Amino acid sequence: MAFQFEDFALDFERRELRRAGTLVALEPQVFDLLTYLVRNRDRVVTRDNLLDAIWNGRVVSESTLASRINAARRAINDTGEEQRLIRTVARKGVRFVGEVVETPKVQPVPPAKPGDGTSAGLPLPDRPAIAVLPFTNLSGEIEQDYFSDGISEDIITALSKLRWFFVIARNSSFIYKGRAVHLRQIAEELGVRYVVEGSVRKGGERVRITAQLNDVATGSHLWAERYDRKLADVFAVQDEITEAIVAAIEPQLYAAENFRAQRKPPGSLDAWDLVMRALSHYWRVTRQDHVVAQALLEKAIALDPDYGKALGLLGTSYMFAAHMGWMEMAMALPLAERAATAAIRADGEDPWAHNALGHVHLFARRFEDALAEFQTALRLNPNFALAQGYHGLALSYCGRWQDADEAARRAIRLSPRDPYAPVYFGIAAYARFLGEDYEEAIRLAHEALRQRSDFVGAHRVLTAAAGMAEKTELARDALQELRRAQPNISLGWIAEFMPIRLAADRERYLEGFRRAGLT
Repeated sequence: MAFQFEDFALDFERRELRRAGTLVALEPQVFDLLTYLVRNRDRVVTRDNLLDAIWNGRVVSESTLASRINAARRAINDTGEEQRLIRTVARKGVRFVGEVVETPKVQPVPPAKPGDGTSAGLPLPDRPAIAVLPFTNLSGEIEQDYFSDGISEDIITALSKLRWFFVIARNSSFIYKGRAVHLRQIAEELGVRYVVEGSVRKGGERVRITAQLNDVATGSHLWAERYDRKLADVFAVQDEITEAIVAAIEPQLYAAENFRAQRKPPGSLDAWDLVMRALSHYWRVTRQDHVVAQALLEKAIALDPDYGKALGLLGTSYMFAAHMGWMEMAMALPLAERAATAAIRADGEDPWAHNALGHVHLFARRFEDALAEFQTALRLNPNFALAQGYHGLALSYCGRWQDADEAARRAIRLSPRDPYAPVYFGIAAYARFLGEDYEEAIRLAHEALRQRSDFVGAHRVLTAAAGMAEKTELARDALQELRRAQPNISLGWIAEFMPIRLAADRERYLEGFRRAGLT
């Protein structure tokens, strides 16, 4: 059964909303909310009804609920002022008031044969669309299908949490199990640009899993990896592999989307394209690139003032620039707080929004609030390596160096090829400094600088650790490089702008710089 209203068709079995035949991209939660309202259009739906149906009884903020309702309205060309289809009933709830016709579900058209002049393809949504095919079981044992199917299903579930991607549901992608179908045909039939495929081979006490991300439009492989593991605990292996694959896929998709945005004429760029361009500059981790990223994000927000990801990324960029000494903290902090607060208000379920607010709280020395925001970001996206790394930084500034070291190393494991990996190594180095393991702090700082010779944070830790380790020559050379990377560095700057919670930790860090010759 499908629902039709105005020129929209809502097919809840295929999880599709179409307008005049064109697929409308919807986040999973927004689709569920819209479907629930349409199905219950004969009554006013209360806030508690929505929490039970969409969030499984979990309490969410009013801003989160409002953002989902507003997103549903936008998808069907409605507004909070007009309320043509979704009407708010004061102090009671909301109700779908459009005229709905229920129609029998139309059977899907068989795939077109090559050369017959027809097209079975679905239009691409306006966000990256991805399908995960069932991984092939190469073990020769049919009873092992559950394991390869489980890997695929877990990847689908984990990718679906990355709310900026349009992920095809399991029941659609699994119809290709055991069939020899060209990837281009699959992409056309499912309406996706990216396809993940892989295989699982078990032998004795080992399992080998291969995975590959394909850009079907260009016929290129964006990423491929092989994982060999002991099969001591099959489900732990499954979780580990899934986490690694999803963490690797996310930045590759953003990189591919940015490449597309770069090829568009400037006048045709929408807010999504601008954010993709901004991300490409953000990940380069230089002062000038952050300036460019901020300008692009401000343009995106001018086009869409409620774009939570753009606001969250902007707030994060401001705080990173201030932390690196590229921007005055007094200027960055209010700008970042304004952007982060707006991001939470626009979309309280976006991990970038909470990541930004975590940065703001940390440098405003609201330590418990900072930890809570980073933890929320990680609950929303457990594979968010950047939030994992900065959660480690917040833990280190709070004096919890062992937890900080673990968090930073987890960020490195999640995304070992990440442009921010030098930052994660720098955070781990600082954690080891706090643990008085100066040799390991020096080693980690050197690794950070091997990957990014201009990374200011690693220069700072290397200088202080070398000073405390009484490596006079290394400390002197490290300070010289630090002054090149951050000309305004001084003991006063460190004491004022590095939010080190414990006086003993702060004094020992300053002592390392004193021994290196900083004044």
